[in-house]
Amino acid sequence: MPLLEVENLSIDLGDFHLRDVSLSVEENDYLTIIGPTGAGKSVLLEAIAGFYPLLKGRVILEGKDITREPPERRGMSIVYQDYVLFPHMTVFENIAFGLRKKGLVRAEIEREVRHIAEELHIDHLLHRKPGTLSGGEQQRTALARALVVRPRVLLMDEPFSALDSKTREKLRSLVRNVIDEYGTTVLHVTHDFEDVFALAKHVAVMRDGRIVQFGTPEEVFSRPADEFIADFVRTNLLRGEVVGKEGELTAVRVGNVILYTADDAEGKVTLSIRPEDIILAREPGECSAQNVVPVLIESLEKRGHLVWLSLSSEGVPLSAVVTPNAAELLGIKPGEKFYAMFKASALRVIK
Repeated sequence: MPLLEVENLSIDLGDFHLRDVSLSVEENDYLTIIGPTGAGKSVLLEAIAGFYPLLKGRVILEGKDITREPPERRGMSIVYQDYVLFPHMTVFENIAFGLRKKGLVRAEIEREVRHIAEELHIDHLLHRKPGTLSGGEQQRTALARALVVRPRVLLMDEPFSALDSKTREKLRSLVRNVIDEYGTTVLHVTHDFEDVFALAKHVAVMRDGRIVQFGTPEEVFSRPADEFIADFVRTNLLRGEVVGKEGELTAVRVGNVILYTADDAEGKVTLSIRPEDIILAREPGECSAQNVVPVLIESLEKRGHLVWLSLSSEGVPLSAVVTPNAAELLGIKPGEKFYAMFKASALRVIK
């Protein structure tokens, strides 16, 4: 039996509707919810928490219908991007707040607060007020306050978005370790795909108040269900037609190029290839990639820790990513000719 079930959940907020959303989350799962701005990600999270009246639908936790339970009786904690700490309380008092409401004795509160503070590396800050902390320290305090009560489900609404990239990386690692120790099931709304790749076991993609795809990160990012999702997760889409088989591989003509996929297919197909699965080289050389395509560098753009490249070939438009160091070492510049190489197993048939 799933830990959390959402059945046909619908909400009317006037200018926005959540429409017949259903999902099932297993115990100890880590579900990330992604989608464009305005898709309804935060509304879904807060509906599960009990902050909105429902037009219809049910929320079931451990087999019990909690649809009409108030938020404080649902066994859930929520963490927001802006921390929402009590400014007049110390870090210790903030973390202890939920434990005091549960009626724990002083010694138990002291033990639990210090343990979670040590796990999140804020035990040296317990005497401080939130206003004296950095953004990362405040977020760790908010996470500690949410986790210390050992919720059945932890809801997180873009918890790392206000932090710099280095702090986000550290927090992801800390969160992963603490979540594993506490055995917490997580629903995490994010716009950062690095959160998905670093933390998620499953992904739900939302659009216009609906879940339009649910699966593992590999399934969603390598086999998007439609062109909207492919565009959103930045996957290359290529349209072609199957022209035959070569051993266990399927040969597909895309433009004037023959590409090979390990998937079986017939007739006209749509293929997907992740940008990070494409290798660039000056010469084709010897490698295990079955697909070697001569390309021209159209443009490049640095985004965070990566350089995104727009490539063109004969009927094969592609996007690829490399590190800034690799771009410099290879001399990647607009107008330069390279070879794009990728394995048949990375080229997936989605239609």
